[in-house]
Amino acid sequence: MAESYTMDYAGRPLTFEIGRYAKQANGAVMVRYGDTAVLVTATASTKPREGVDFFPLTVDFEERTYAIGRIPGGIFRREGRPTEKAILSGRLTDRAIRPLFPEGFRNDVQVVATVMSVDHDNPPELCALMGASVALHVSDIPFDGPIGAAIVGLIDGEYVLNPTTEQSAKSEMHLVVAGTKDAINMVEAGAKEVPEDKILGAMMWGHRQLQAVIAMNEKIRAEIGRPKQEFAVFAVAPEVDAALRARTVEPLRSAIRNSDKLEREAKTDEVLTTVAAEVLAEFPEREKEIKAGLEELYKEEVRHLIVRDKTRPDGRAMDEIRPISVDAGVLPRTHGTGLFQRGQTQVLSALSLGTVSDVQKLIDLGLEETKRFMHHYNFPPYSVGETRPLRGPGRREIGHGALAERALEPIIPKDDQFPYTIRLVSEVLESNGSSSMGSVCASCLALMDGGVPIKAPVAGVAMGLLHDGDEMVVLTDIQGVEDHFGEMDFKVAGSAAGVTAVQMDIKIKGVTEAVLAKALEQARAGRMFILGKMLAVLPGPRAELSKYAPRIIVMQINPDRIRDVIGPGGKMINKIIAECDVEIDIEDDGRVFIAAIDPEGGKKAMRMIENLTKDVEVGTIYDGKVTRVTDFGAFVEILPGKEGLVRIGHLADHHIEKVEDAVNIGDALTVKVIEIDRLGRINLSHRAVIDPNFSEDHDDRHDRGDRGGRGGYGGGGGRGFGGGPRRDGGPRGDRGDRGGDRGDRGRP
Repeated sequence: MAESYTMDYAGRPLTFEIGRYAKQANGAVMVRYGDTAVLVTATASTKPREGVDFFPLTVDFEERTYAIGRIPGGIFRREGRPTEKAILSGRLTDRAIRPLFPEGFRNDVQVVATVMSVDHDNPPELCALMGASVALHVSDIPFDGPIGAAIVGLIDGEYVLNPTTEQSAKSEMHLVVAGTKDAINMVEAGAKEVPEDKILGAMMWGHRQLQAVIAMNEKIRAEIGRPKQEFAVFAVAPEVDAALRARTVEPLRSAIRNSDKLEREAKTDEVLTTVAAEVLAEFPEREKEIKAGLEELYKEEVRHLIVRDKTRPDGRAMDEIRPISVDAGVLPRTHGTGLFQRGQTQVLSALSLGTVSDVQKLIDLGLEETKRFMHHYNFPPYSVGETRPLRGPGRREIGHGALAERALEPIIPKDDQFPYTIRLVSEVLESNGSSSMGSVCASCLALMDGGVPIKAPVAGVAMGLLHDGDEMVVLTDIQGVEDHFGEMDFKVAGSAAGVTAVQMDIKIKGVTEAVLAKALEQARAGRMFILGKMLAVLPGPRAELSKYAPRIIVMQINPDRIRDVIGPGGKMINKIIAECDVEIDIEDDGRVFIAAIDPEGGKKAMRMIENLTKDVEVGTIYDGKVTRVTDFGAFVEILPGKEGLVRIGHLADHHIEKVEDAVNIGDALTVKVIEIDRLGRINLSHRAVIDPNFSEDHDDRHDRGDRGGRGGYGGGGGRGFGGGPRRDGGPRGDRGDRGGDRGDRGRP
């Protein structure tokens, strides 16, 4: 039986429809928020997956282009692999629900969010997050929810719940928060250098707002929820656990206390391998339990060492950052490079500056169609001393790249200040914790090395949380082992003025305001320390761009003259590109972007475009070129694509018998515009330039009989321009009637 539940959420109706769609899934809900509609299903396998030591959860975010009334491109005209936006949206839901499944649960669980209708004021990723909670909560799948979700904006110092598209354009932050009734368990944020207290306030304010969604979840569960099934949960038998503890604790503690990652891992593996062999001999065919038990003991010892003994594996204090080294400009041909090393995490970032045509064309369901700033992240296997096949970027690479991009975006100059497409690529060369924040630091260095006028330098650091019993410790700059066995990975990036990005993942049900406040405080101190190290090497953006980067000239022309620049079939623009060795992009609003490695080539192209779009004015003198000759005069190109006629009487300050006596095709000729007739035809004069006695009151029709009857410029039916009375003694000035019918006699 179909049920529908509606509530008001940020002034818009939020509806959950259950029982009408996808009834064979364990749980399904159609979430409608405004005109956005997302179908979210949750399905679980009936048996645990064999041979895995993790919870096999998959979250898929499926975009359908019919949701915005569009037919997909490509040969097949159907959706292909997920877009980056879809992958990031799926990760958002995954990170919020994963901590709420039982420990030791090994059944496959798949959550699928299918976007079926999109109203851009109501983001589908928010609907997917809320729908996942409802689908799981009403199903028979074990789930320690529900959760709620909210987006928090900041406009004029006030928090805004689930801002609309118009409000988002004015907002200083975009913060997504998810949590249970008691605590926050996921945060994702981008901000424009917002102070830490405002970030913390947004998290807590958003958590209060989402309680209404949690209450609706509970109401739905109470009325139509299915009984939860009894699922087998993996656990280590007490006798196996006891045998492991007796052999492991002391040697493992000694092995863990080593600051070098590879040495620590080698010694730890040696201890674990030895113990595993001994216990396996005592408990044959229980290898799976032994492996899981050793992993749990390893986790316990790391936590005990840090929380109780106040000693980190590498000997640092709780708020101490690992040794840092910084360099810039290490690759000669890139447009900028930054090398950042923190402990055993090393990232090399490279900058490429491109033209307007290099922007990324987006094919997701959002409003934006192009993107001029991109950050990409690569995590090769050698960075952790492993071998595996090299493939395209996975979800982790896409997620880490997007986080660093979000952190850097607020400091990127606007295109009217810096008209370049900007791409950064971070290569993780070594990894032992927080390579995404290392990418922020390395990429900021690359921007400054490349001479990009950034608003302010930014850095990032990752915070961790470990607990042992009721005692908790917040760690600054976590390394790999602390991340693996810790309860929180809280990444914060920003400038000296404030936060630009936040991402929080946890493995427990939630964290309190006190923990979040301490993490933000330590993150700021760590960020300022790292910024100091970076600025000591490179205090700010370099004054000049790399000599290998294109120089871009921006000019504005009348949009009506774009066709003049392009020319028939692209003839004119291709000519400029070839002659000047440049790239040219023209926007519909008349902005012209000229990119050239050689600045002189760029300037030449600009002059050619100026000439193409310049209006010819009477009285202006031009340096032209003869393009063709006739019996009655010469045609001269005075601007690219624009030519006029110099009649034979205006080619010299004396009488000439034929045009070729004065000029030939290809000759340079300085001319003055003496008339533009009502049909737009241009009449020129060379004589007006060279003859100081020239008067425009007496043109060649008045003072020279230039062979009338031969069909002059614009003359029809063989009727030429007749001669007038002789005034300069030139021969045959009175014979204008030899042509066709009669030459039109000039009037004095």
